Amino acid sequence: MSPVHRINPAELAPPAGFSHAVTATGGQLVFLAGQTALDQDGKVIGTALPEQFATALTNLLTALRAAGGAPADLARVTVYATDVADYRAHAGELGRIWRQLAGRDYPAMAVVGVARLWDEQALVEIDGVAVLP
Repeated sequence: MSPVHRINPAELAPPAGFSHAVTATGGQLVFLAGQTALDQDGKVIGTALPEQFATALTNLLTALRAAGGAPADLARVTVYATDVADYRAHAGELGRIWRQLAGRDYPAMAVVGVARLWDEQALVEIDGVAVLP
């Protein structure tokens, strides 16, 4: 059984693609570094947000799996976007990408608008914390 439990109080607006709160008991914490759409050669691939989001999320989940975890173990994720309006415009597609790659066990999440990321071509970066059983 996962040590991660999602809480969505009825008094709050229904969450779409995130959980309002997540508790974690026991287990091992995994702190996941920010991932962008870098390929194995360290080059940003893709020019559109959805493509970069899919690659960044894949990279995050690859690091998580290498640490012995699975998407359901994610307790907290932060998405840094260089264009929040573009992120909102693609929210439906980004949600489909999330569900395809990570499923429906949503962590507590935030999207933060930033002026730029380390790699100038990067449009999105994703980091997170997972709790392994």
